[in-house]
Amino acid sequence: LVQLEESGGGSVQDGGSLRLSCEVSDYRNDGAVYFAWFRQAPGQEREGVSVIRDKNGYTKYAEFVKDRFTISQDNHKNLVYLQMNSLKPEDSAMYYCAARFSYAHSSALLSAPTYANWGRGTQVTVSS
Repeated sequence: LVQLEESGGGSVQDGGSLRLSCEVSDYRNDGAVYFAWFRQAPGQEREGVSVIRDKNGYTKYAEFVKDRFTISQDNHKNLVYLQMNSLKPEDSAMYYCAARFSYAHSSALLSAPTYANWGRGTQVTVSS
């Protein structure tokens, strides 16, 4: 069972930056592996933020984070990052890392049901 552990959350001011990390336990890439970031604010549904295809370079972003957030990975350390710049109070949420180990159409990659493997989350709070 693959384990995911997020870190890097915290409290920042409006306009600030944070870098989230997701440590992934050992896994095997048999063709299609995706790592994604989701977020969930209190009383809201979990929403997809960004996804990266393992060892492929393909990325996808939700419209509300384009040009502000960047997803990347360090294959040697099994880490997936989410660099978040120009943070806004509406970005405040619990951020979760997720993984999928089979092919999925791009239209499904920012949808929570696409993923079966989840971390416990890290809290991000942006104050105005």
